Amino acid sequence: MLVAAAVCPHPPLIVPELAGAAAPELDDLRDACVSAVRSLAGSRPDTLIVVGGAGVAGSYEPDAGGSLAPWGVDIRVGSGNAVLPLSLTIGGLLLGLAGAGPPSGYEAVPSEASPDACARLGAVLAERGRRLALLVMGDGPATLTVKAPGYLQTGAPAYHQALAQALGGADIQALAALDPADAQELWVGGRAAFQVLAGAGRAGDGLRGELLYDDAPYGVGYLVARWSLREA
Repeated sequence: MLVAAAVCPHPPLIVPELAGAAAPELDDLRDACVSAVRSLAGSRPDTLIVVGGAGVAGSYEPDAGGSLAPWGVDIRVGSGNAVLPLSLTIGGLLLGLAGAGPPSGYEAVPSEASPDACARLGAVLAERGRRLALLVMGDGPATLTVKAPGYLQTGAPAYHQALAQALGGADIQALAALDPADAQELWVGGRAAFQVLAGAGRAGDGLRGELLYDDAPYGVGYLVARWSLREA
């Protein structure tokens, strides 16, 4: 059963050693991510899984290796060969920054996965622990300004606002209803991962959300949220 979640973006520049002189520009984002990840421990999970988008599906062990060498600095997480995609590598590094220790495992979801496939994966993950916590890695639209990777698209601000409301409000139905075609058009990197989160939760479970960060440095929508379970 899903009892907690943290949602964070995964730009490589969130890692100070890679950002260099630009690192202070993302201090607030980094701090929000660490706060969200630390909150997972308060839910007393017996299982913590990092979920993120990738080119192909994959399940990885807790000590799986990842590296930021392709982005300029060979900062590593885990051990062995670097097999984790970027989203999961950043997730593992955030766990380290938050002092949260290794996860129970990593789960990569194809960025083009259908909403139904994402929902099924989320439901499977929800059965992996009596008290499941998820660290969900995903970016919003990369089309929010003319300097964004996908340039400015008129529908991006409204999409970003709706996504912020859904993540901040733990709105499972809104996340489940995200349209893959819209996400692809607006360069939304986290759509599939967000829908896995929706599949792991269930309406009526008493999940509550809190939005910790909402901004668009470099024209990319970065959102940080945490979900917790209302418990007696």
